[in-house]
Amino acid sequence: MATKTKPRVLADLPLATPTQACCAPGATEPMSRENAEDLAVLLKAVADPARLQLISLIRASANCEACVCDLTDALGLSQPTVSHHLRVLTAAGVLNREQRGTWAWFTLNTKRLKEISRLLI
Repeated sequence: MATKTKPRVLADLPLATPTQACCAPGATEPMSRENAEDLAVLLKAVADPARLQLISLIRASANCEACVCDLTDALGLSQPTVSHHLRVLTAAGVLNREQRGTWAWFTLNTKRLKEISRLLI
C-alpha cells in the first residue's frame, strides 16, 4: 500500500532572514509606478493554473516551442479556452507567437519571465 505524501504548504517553506527579505540583490531603489503597472500585467497573466501549465508545457517541448494544436489536448481544455489563455500570455509578453501555415506556434519570452524572478529573488 502506497503512502501519501503530505502536500507542501506555504508554512512548510523556508523563510528568508530579515536581511534577505529586505535587501534582495538588485533592489536598490523603489519601483516606479510605470514599472509596477507593467509588472502587475505580467503577474496577472501568469496567475492562472491553466496559463502556468501552458508555460510549463512550452518550456518542456522540443526547442521550447509548441503548436497550439499540441497544447489543447495536453491541457484538457477546449480549443477556444486554450486560445484565450495563449492570447493573454502573448499580450503580456510572456509568449511569442509565430504563424506557420494554418497553425500558431508559441515560444517563451525568457526576458519577460526573468522579470518575475528578479522580483522574487
